[in-house]
Amino acid sequence: MIIGFLKIAILLGFLIFIHELGHFLVAKLFNVKIKQFAIGFGPTIWKKQGKETSYELKLIPMGGFVNMLGEEEPVEDERAYNKKSIPKRICILLAGGIVNIIFGLIICSIIATTILGLKEGLIFTGEFLKATFQGIVELFTGKVKTEQLVGVVGISDMVIETNGFKEFVYMLAIISVSLGVTNLLPFPPLDGGKILLLFIEAIRKKPLNQNTEMSIQMLGFIFLIGLSIFVTYNDIARII
Repeated sequence: MIIGFLKIAILLGFLIFIHELGHFLVAKLFNVKIKQFAIGFGPTIWKKQGKETSYELKLIPMGGFVNMLGEEEPVEDERAYNKKSIPKRICILLAGGIVNIIFGLIICSIIATTILGLKEGLIFTGEFLKATFQGIVELFTGKVKTEQLVGVVGISDMVIETNGFKEFVYMLAIISVSLGVTNLLPFPPLDGGKILLLFIEAIRKKPLNQNTEMSIQMLGFIFLIGLSIFVTYNDIARII
Protein backbone atom coordinates (compact mmCIF):
# COMPACT_ATOMS: atom_id res chain seq x y z
CA MET A 1 0.00 0.00 0.00
CA ILE A 2 2.79 2.43 0.95
CA ILE A 3 4.77 1.56 -2.19
CA GLY A 4 1.63 2.03 -4.29
CA PHE A 5 1.01 5.45 -2.76
CA LEU A 6 4.62 6.45 -3.39
CA LYS A 7 4.30 5.37 -7.04
CA ILE A 8 1.22 7.55 -7.49
CA ALA A 9 2.72 10.53 -5.65
CA ILE A 10 5.96 10.36 -7.65
CA LEU A 11 4.25 9.92 -11.02
CA LEU A 12 1.56 12.58 -10.60
CA GLY A 13 3.84 14.96 -8.71
CA PHE A 14 6.51 14.79 -11.42
CA LEU A 15 4.08 15.23 -14.33
CA ILE A 16 2.42 18.17 -12.62
CA PHE A 17 5.84 19.67 -11.86
CA ILE A 18 7.04 19.62 -15.48
CA HIS A 19 3.63 20.92 -16.64
CA GLU A 20 3.73 23.92 -14.33
CA LEU A 21 7.45 24.39 -15.02
CA GLY A 22 6.56 24.83 -18.69
CA HIS A 23 4.16 27.66 -17.83
CA PHE A 24 6.71 29.13 -15.41
CA LEU A 25 9.67 29.20 -17.80
CA VAL A 26 7.76 30.69 -20.73
CA ALA A 27 6.18 33.31 -18.46
CA LYS A 28 9.65 34.19 -17.20
CA LEU A 29 10.88 34.37 -20.80
CA PHE A 30 8.25 37.04 -21.47
CA ASN A 31 9.09 38.87 -18.22
CA VAL A 32 5.84 38.11 -16.44
CA LYS A 33 5.99 38.46 -12.65
CA ILE A 34 5.14 35.18 -10.94
CA LYS A 35 3.81 35.45 -7.42
CA GLN A 36 3.48 31.77 -6.62
CA PHE A 37 4.67 28.42 -8.01
CA ALA A 38 2.91 25.55 -6.25
CA ILE A 39 2.76 21.79 -6.70
CA GLY A 40 -0.24 20.07 -5.13
CA PHE A 41 -3.23 21.32 -3.18
CA GLY A 42 -4.22 21.50 0.45
CA PRO A 43 -1.91 22.35 3.37
CA THR A 44 1.57 23.64 2.52
CA ILE A 45 4.29 21.22 3.68
CA TRP A 46 7.29 23.12 2.27
CA LYS A 47 7.77 26.74 1.26
CA LYS A 48 10.63 28.91 0.10
CA GLN A 49 10.30 32.61 -0.63
CA GLY A 50 12.38 33.72 -3.59
CA LYS A 51 13.06 37.26 -4.71
CA GLU A 52 9.50 37.68 -6.00
CA THR A 53 8.08 34.15 -6.16
CA SER A 54 6.87 31.87 -3.39
CA TYR A 55 7.78 28.23 -4.16
CA GLU A 56 5.45 25.79 -2.41
CA LEU A 57 4.89 22.06 -2.07
CA LYS A 58 1.45 21.04 -0.84
CA LEU A 59 0.17 17.85 0.74
CA ILE A 60 -2.05 16.47 -2.06
CA PRO A 61 -0.14 15.89 -5.34
CA MET A 62 -3.25 16.17 -7.54
CA GLY A 63 -2.58 19.48 -9.24
CA GLY A 64 -0.55 22.63 -9.19
CA PHE A 65 -0.56 26.21 -10.35
CA VAL A 66 1.54 29.18 -11.39
CA ASN A 67 0.04 32.38 -10.01
CA MET A 68 0.98 35.23 -12.36
CA LEU A 69 0.49 38.92 -11.67
CA GLY A 70 -2.55 40.12 -13.59
CA GLU A 71 -3.88 36.65 -14.35
CA GLU A 72 -6.87 36.67 -12.00
CA GLU A 73 -7.73 40.34 -12.53
CA PRO A 74 -6.19 43.06 -14.75
CA VAL A 75 -3.56 45.29 -13.16
CA GLU A 76 -1.58 48.27 -14.44
CA ASP A 77 1.93 46.84 -14.43
CA GLU A 78 4.16 46.23 -17.42
CA ARG A 79 5.10 42.81 -16.01
CA ALA A 80 1.49 41.73 -15.58
CA TYR A 81 0.14 38.77 -17.57
CA ASN A 82 -2.78 40.84 -18.82
CA LYS A 83 -0.38 43.42 -20.28
CA LYS A 84 1.33 40.90 -22.55
CA SER A 85 0.27 40.43 -26.17
CA ILE A 86 -2.25 37.72 -27.03
CA PRO A 87 0.39 35.56 -28.83
CA LYS A 88 2.63 35.68 -25.74
CA ARG A 89 -0.24 34.74 -23.44
CA ILE A 90 -1.17 31.85 -25.74
CA CYS A 91 2.44 30.63 -25.66
CA ILE A 92 2.40 30.68 -21.85
CA LEU A 93 -0.82 28.65 -21.77
CA LEU A 94 0.38 26.18 -24.41
CA ALA A 95 3.68 25.53 -22.65
CA GLY A 96 2.41 23.19 -19.91
CA GLY A 97 0.56 20.77 -22.18
CA ILE A 98 3.29 20.79 -24.83
CA VAL A 99 5.96 19.94 -22.24
CA ASN A 100 3.88 16.94 -21.10
CA ILE A 101 3.37 15.74 -24.68
CA ILE A 102 7.02 16.12 -25.67
CA PHE A 103 8.25 14.47 -22.47
CA GLY A 104 5.88 11.52 -22.90
CA LEU A 105 6.87 11.01 -26.54
CA ILE A 106 10.59 11.15 -25.72
CA ILE A 107 10.20 8.52 -22.99
CA CYS A 108 8.01 6.38 -25.26
CA SER A 109 10.61 6.65 -28.04
CA ILE A 110 13.46 5.66 -25.73
CA ILE A 111 11.59 2.60 -24.46
CA ALA A 112 10.38 1.61 -27.93
CA THR A 113 13.80 1.95 -29.59
CA THR A 114 15.51 -0.13 -26.89
CA ILE A 115 13.03 -2.92 -27.61
CA LEU A 116 12.38 -2.51 -31.36
CA GLY A 117 16.24 -0.61 -32.68
CA LEU A 118 15.32 2.92 -34.18
CA LYS A 119 12.85 2.99 -37.21
CA GLU A 120 10.30 0.62 -35.68
CA GLY A 121 10.53 2.50 -32.38
CA LEU A 122 9.72 5.81 -34.05
CA ILE A 123 6.82 4.21 -35.94
CA PHE A 124 5.51 2.81 -32.66
CA THR A 125 5.76 6.26 -31.03
CA GLY A 126 3.89 7.86 -33.94
CA GLU A 127 1.14 5.25 -33.68
CA PHE A 128 0.97 5.88 -29.94
CA LEU A 129 0.43 9.62 -30.47
CA LYS A 130 -2.12 8.94 -33.23
CA ALA A 131 -4.08 6.61 -30.95
CA THR A 132 -4.14 9.25 -28.21
CA PHE A 133 -5.65 11.88 -30.50
CA GLN A 134 -8.02 9.33 -32.01
CA GLY A 135 -9.31 8.50 -28.55
CA ILE A 136 -10.10 12.18 -27.93
CA VAL A 137 -11.91 12.45 -31.28
CA GLU A 138 -13.93 9.30 -30.60
CA LEU A 139 -14.94 10.63 -27.20
CA PHE A 140 -16.39 13.81 -28.69
CA THR A 141 -18.05 11.96 -31.59
CA GLY A 142 -19.77 9.56 -29.22
CA LYS A 143 -17.81 6.44 -30.23
CA VAL A 144 -16.41 6.20 -26.70
CA LYS A 145 -18.96 6.07 -23.92
CA THR A 146 -18.47 8.06 -20.74
CA GLU A 147 -18.53 4.78 -18.82
CA GLN A 148 -15.21 3.91 -20.47
CA LEU A 149 -13.44 7.03 -19.20
CA VAL A 150 -10.73 6.59 -16.58
CA GLY A 151 -10.15 9.15 -13.83
CA VAL A 152 -7.64 9.66 -11.05
CA VAL A 153 -8.77 6.55 -9.14
CA GLY A 154 -8.54 4.36 -12.25
CA ILE A 155 -5.15 5.78 -13.19
CA SER A 156 -3.89 5.29 -9.64
CA ASP A 157 -4.97 1.66 -9.73
CA MET A 158 -3.09 1.10 -13.01
CA VAL A 159 0.02 2.77 -11.59
CA ILE A 160 -0.09 0.55 -8.49
CA GLU A 161 -0.38 -2.53 -10.71
CA THR A 162 2.75 -1.66 -12.72
CA ASN A 163 5.43 -4.33 -12.43
CA GLY A 164 9.03 -3.16 -12.69
CA PHE A 165 10.73 0.12 -13.53
CA LYS A 166 10.24 -0.07 -17.32
CA GLU A 167 6.48 -0.65 -17.03
CA PHE A 168 6.21 2.22 -14.53
CA VAL A 169 8.11 4.60 -16.84
CA TYR A 170 5.97 3.54 -19.82
CA MET A 171 2.85 4.33 -17.79
CA LEU A 172 4.46 7.68 -16.96
CA ALA A 173 4.81 8.38 -20.69
CA ILE A 174 1.20 7.40 -21.47
CA ILE A 175 -0.26 9.54 -18.71
CA SER A 176 2.02 12.48 -19.59
CA VAL A 177 0.84 12.59 -23.22
CA SER A 178 -2.79 12.08 -22.20
CA LEU A 179 -2.52 14.86 -19.62
CA GLY A 180 -0.98 17.24 -22.16
CA VAL A 181 -3.55 16.54 -24.88
CA THR A 182 -6.51 16.70 -22.50
CA ASN A 183 -5.29 19.95 -20.95
CA LEU A 184 -5.20 21.62 -24.37
CA LEU A 185 -8.81 20.78 -25.24
CA PRO A 186 -10.76 24.01 -25.96
CA PHE A 187 -12.87 23.73 -22.84
CA PRO A 188 -12.81 26.19 -19.89
CA PRO A 189 -11.20 26.18 -17.37
CA LEU A 190 -8.53 24.01 -19.03
CA ASP A 191 -5.59 25.79 -20.66
CA GLY A 192 -7.13 25.04 -24.05
CA GLY A 193 -10.32 26.78 -22.95
CA LYS A 194 -8.37 29.84 -21.87
CA ILE A 195 -6.65 29.85 -25.26
CA LEU A 196 -10.07 29.74 -26.93
CA LEU A 197 -11.12 32.82 -24.96
CA LEU A 198 -7.96 34.60 -26.10
CA PHE A 199 -8.81 33.83 -29.73
CA ILE A 200 -12.27 35.31 -29.12
CA GLU A 201 -10.59 38.38 -27.61
CA ALA A 202 -8.37 38.68 -30.69
CA ILE A 203 -11.39 38.50 -33.02
CA ARG A 204 -13.36 41.05 -30.97
CA LYS A 205 -10.23 43.21 -30.61
CA LYS A 206 -11.08 43.71 -26.97
CA PRO A 207 -11.22 41.50 -23.85
CA LEU A 208 -14.41 39.78 -22.81
CA ASN A 209 -16.31 41.35 -19.96
CA GLN A 210 -14.66 40.07 -16.79
CA ASN A 211 -17.96 38.87 -15.32
CA THR A 212 -18.80 37.06 -18.56
CA GLU A 213 -15.42 35.35 -18.64
CA MET A 214 -15.71 34.34 -14.97
CA SER A 215 -19.18 32.90 -15.64
CA ILE A 216 -17.87 30.84 -18.57
CA GLN A 217 -14.97 29.57 -16.47
CA MET A 218 -17.29 28.70 -13.59
CA LEU A 219 -19.74 26.79 -15.81
CA GLY A 220 -16.86 24.82 -17.27
CA PHE A 221 -15.47 24.16 -13.80
CA ILE A 222 -18.84 22.89 -12.53
CA PHE A 223 -19.16 20.59 -15.55
CA LEU A 224 -15.65 19.18 -15.05
CA ILE A 225 -16.29 18.60 -11.35
CA GLY A 226 -19.51 16.75 -12.20
CA LEU A 227 -17.71 14.67 -14.84
CA SER A 228 -14.89 13.91 -12.39
CA ILE A 229 -17.36 12.65 -9.78
CA PHE A 230 -19.08 10.47 -12.39
CA VAL A 231 -15.80 9.04 -13.69
CA THR A 232 -14.51 8.43 -10.15
CA TYR A 233 -17.70 6.53 -9.31
CA ASN A 234 -17.20 4.33 -12.40
CA ASP A 235 -13.53 3.79 -11.49
CA ILE A 236 -14.44 2.60 -8.01
CA ALA A 237 -17.22 0.38 -9.36
CA ARG A 238 -14.80 -1.25 -11.83
CA ILE A 239 -12.15 -1.85 -9.16
CA ILE A 240 -14.61 -3.27 -6.65
